[in-house]
Amino acid sequence: MQIKKPYISPSFSYVPLEETLEILPKKQDLFIGIPKETSFQESRVALTPEAVSVLVNNGHDVAVEHNAGEGSFYFDSDYSEAGARIVYEKAEVYKATTIIKSAPISEEEVALLQPNQVIISPIHLPFLKKDMLEQLLHKKIIAIAFDSIKDDSGTYPIVRSMSEIAGSSAILTAAKYLNTGHNGKGILLGGISGVPPARVLILGAGVVGEFAARTALGLGAMVMIFDNSIYRLMRLQNNIGKRCFTSVLDPVTLAEELANADVAVGALKPVNGITPVVVTEEMVSNMKAGSVIIDVSIDRGGCFETSKVTSHENPVYRKYDVIHYCVPNIASGVSRTASRAISNVLMPIIQQCADRGGFEGLIQAKAGIRNGVYLYKGCVTNAPIAKRFNFKYTDLDLLLAMPS
Repeated sequence: MQIKKPYISPSFSYVPLEETLEILPKKQDLFIGIPKETSFQESRVALTPEAVSVLVNNGHDVAVEHNAGEGSFYFDSDYSEAGARIVYEKAEVYKATTIIKSAPISEEEVALLQPNQVIISPIHLPFLKKDMLEQLLHKKIIAIAFDSIKDDSGTYPIVRSMSEIAGSSAILTAAKYLNTGHNGKGILLGGISGVPPARVLILGAGVVGEFAARTALGLGAMVMIFDNSIYRLMRLQNNIGKRCFTSVLDPVTLAEELANADVAVGALKPVNGITPVVVTEEMVSNMKAGSVIIDVSIDRGGCFETSKVTSHENPVYRKYDVIHYCVPNIASGVSRTASRAISNVLMPIIQQCADRGGFEGLIQAKAGIRNGVYLYKGCVTNAPIAKRFNFKYTDLDLLLAMPS
């Protein structure tokens, strides 16, 4: 059988096609306002002087309210040397087209916001009110929750940084309140030669639990970790590279270990926005006198039945002679470190925004930023918020796909 050779027409030729490149919009210089936080016991600042210096050197105008960074030991002189303008009237800061905050929007600030502004801040659902949202919608504000922003790997960089801080701070705080100087029982967390270390029980094997375990082990404490996810327990052990006591949340085992624990850290993940209560009042009453509870989960209800919200001014109380520390915003206690962590995430985002011609272009291009947008030009684009306050929900992807 004769095999036919392929026939190639003389008219056939390889012609290079033109490469179609993405045409980026013209770079836009931004006017950024950083107000001083006066609510939620907030000591952090969203942009450090170092970040402001980078933005100013790239052509952006930055206005910082007088003493905005004071809680993090960043002073007006630091910001003015970085090229920012120091303003003394809050209303003056809110003339900026982009407002960046480290605390949620308060009611008084809603009145100061200008139409069509962009505001980047955290969001605390329990403190959100319907009339505040109505005003923001009326002003067609683009509101971005920075704790919902995702990076290219699909994680929440600011939440992770704050969780790392909270985990480490929880153990250092517990060590402080075990000290006799703070009316503790006088135990050194790590023990010494011939004296056994303190027993630290951690509820939750997420990022907070992992960094609490790392810090406790680093100080020499004996660590026990409880979580109902075997995967998270395995991952934690792999990440810290050391074998330690792990268990599922079995009430009998938990009660036994709590009775012997010197420190208990609550770091469970919320379920449908609320942290499950796994430690009953009876379990707390059987704990050793002078032991310490650090409930990191208190901002979502707490996982100890005896927990109630405290503040940085009055951080502890005693119940059943057990010291309870239930401050919601633990990261604000190490405000300078926390400010740098937030600033490290937000500054590159602002730079990308400028390169994309503004926030509309950045939201269009970056799915991770879209994930943080809960209000967009008069529409509620976050389904849980829309459901909670009975607003119409609009899918942001569909909104952006519509011709302008």
